[in-house]
Amino acid sequence: MEFGVYTFADLGVDPQTGKLGNAKDRLQEVLQAAKLADEVGLQVFGVGEHHRLDYAISSVPVVLSAISQQTKNIHLTSATTVLSTVDPVRLYEDFATLDLLSNGRAEIMAGRGALVDSFQLFGYNLEQYNELFEEHLELFLKLNSEATITWKGNHRPALSNADISPRATNPIPVWVGVGGTPASAKRAGRYGVGMAIVILGDDPKCFVPLVEDYRTAFNAAGHPKEQCQLALTGHGYFTEDGKQAREIFYTYFNNYWTYVNKQRNMFFHLDREDYDQMTSPEGSLFIGEPDEIIEKILKQHELLGHSRFLAQLDIGTLPYKEVEKSIELLATKIMPGVNKYI
Repeated sequence: MEFGVYTFADLGVDPQTGKLGNAKDRLQEVLQAAKLADEVGLQVFGVGEHHRLDYAISSVPVVLSAISQQTKNIHLTSATTVLSTVDPVRLYEDFATLDLLSNGRAEIMAGRGALVDSFQLFGYNLEQYNELFEEHLELFLKLNSEATITWKGNHRPALSNADISPRATNPIPVWVGVGGTPASAKRAGRYGVGMAIVILGDDPKCFVPLVEDYRTAFNAAGHPKEQCQLALTGHGYFTEDGKQAREIFYTYFNNYWTYVNKQRNMFFHLDREDYDQMTSPEGSLFIGEPDEIIEKILKQHELLGHSRFLAQLDIGTLPYKEVEKSIELLATKIMPGVNKYI
């Protein structure tokens, strides 16, 4: 199984100091985390796209290109690219450039996005949410496989014998992020791309039908079997003391929900009973000591058969020194502990 970490570089208020983070410092932390993840042997590092003042990253390929110059082996992926509101030609050119700069390490995780700020910002119609994603995915995959293309769609000017340059070393690996929608799982299978399941608050068992939908659609479309790949992503925090991990993370996870509620005009309250369930062996949060996390990942692997695990570690302004410890434990204890049994 491949292991990695990802970040959205959120800019929340530190619950310990009351200070608001700034984009410059957060970007430096992202660069440090990526360098460490590469040095300790993790396989994937991802950064997500947002277009709001409470996030530090809007230009994913720029940030990943900077990371590419400070790392050697780790794969560099978006997490997520809001595919509905980006021009696929520009997207391919940006990630092909990243791929060349990183010696073939670029990947894309495409999603429709939980936040919709980019629609108004870039002049897209929110009512076309689904059809934009479908068309942009179809076009990007064509761009990914053909150097000169002719294409016509409904939401972008047609292309006639257009030369697409530069070209990536090989076709860029593409994943579709799925939060729980059967149509999204079937789409990923139909197009023959990887599927990344976002496990945030749901019981992992509820994703079994989605995985079945994905694999059924994939096989029906006749894609090569090696392209059928499943990843699990979720919030994580690891220390040598599981009880301590749960206590520390509770403060920052509550802090995370404070600004999520503000962003989305929600009124979700996380009480301790719910949190304890989410951090239990059957829960959705990957919080605890290495042996606990190993057991949880193995149980989920038996259930879903995924080949990649990605953890989001810097939730709610969790201090970088804690993120650093989690990265090291993920690479040195959790990853070998899981792969010993797979």
